[in-house]
Amino acid sequence: MRLGLYLNLYGTDSERPQLADAVEQARLAEQAGFEWVVLGERHLHRPGYHEILTSLTWLAAHTSTIGIATAGIVAPLYQPVVLAETLAHLDVLSGGRVTAGFVLGYRPEEFALYGVTQRERVARFEECLEIVTRLWTSESVTYEGRFTSLQDAYLSPRPVQSPRPRLWNGGRVSAVLERTARTCDGWTTSFNELDADLPAKIAEYQGYPRGEGTLGAETILCREGFAAPTSQEARKALEEPLRDLYDAYTGWKRTSADASRYTQGWDDIADRSVIGSSAECAERIAHYEEMGADGIILRIQPPGMSQTDALRAIEAFGELNG
Repeated sequence: MRLGLYLNLYGTDSERPQLADAVEQARLAEQAGFEWVVLGERHLHRPGYHEILTSLTWLAAHTSTIGIATAGIVAPLYQPVVLAETLAHLDVLSGGRVTAGFVLGYRPEEFALYGVTQRERVARFEECLEIVTRLWTSESVTYEGRFTSLQDAYLSPRPVQSPRPRLWNGGRVSAVLERTARTCDGWTTSFNELDADLPAKIAEYQGYPRGEGTLGAETILCREGFAAPTSQEARKALEEPLRDLYDAYTGWKRTSADASRYTQGWDDIADRSVIGSSAECAERIAHYEEMGADGIILRIQPPGMSQTDALRAIEAFGELNG
């Protein structure tokens, strides 16, 4: 099973982790055989949050072989040509290690910050991905869209990967699954997607027609993850910082349909996660593989967890996956 490490990008001045901790974790994950380090995006976050694209570049500069991925960039907020050029250059600088994962976004204040009308987010998303894909794969692009017009545009250099870096898209409703199959190469689930719902959603996603030029239809699960010598030790290290994170999510996701999933108890969280002893985590990984997952992105370190605990868990997952 391919494993990804979702890195904590909280940037508080007064406590760890800082971005140096993310670099240390990324290097350890690389040594431990993880497939990707994965970053998310957040704006207007009062405690502080490291910007996604510059952080991705920093991590690429401090690693050698591990894939660098996003899950995900809020595509409607970006000017498509700038995004295409930045990610293409990052693929060049990293030696072809980029996977670009996108999301629609859901926070009204983020759209307002960027001057984007939220009701236009689907149209902007689709236009953005079409322009990015065409600029990555074409010698010249002329395009007349609702938000962007191009005349004989091109990128130089284009990405290292051939025909282009892989594209992921995250979300949970049917419209997102159809759009992902049509425009991207992989679907990333929510961290709070229930196990009971996953088989039907995977089957639904796999059943939609692939769009021309797509590179497959892999399913990448996002799960809370923590491996320790015993399940009790895993809970002791993870529960308090994870609960603090979920409490914050109930505020961030106040306009989202899945906000209630962040108010659940420990057992509910553990039932949809890869948490426990090494043996228990191995069983959970096997369970998701049998379900049809092609990879699992593990969020090991919520804000407030010590770097020491996070590094030990990364090592433990590396031993499982070795």
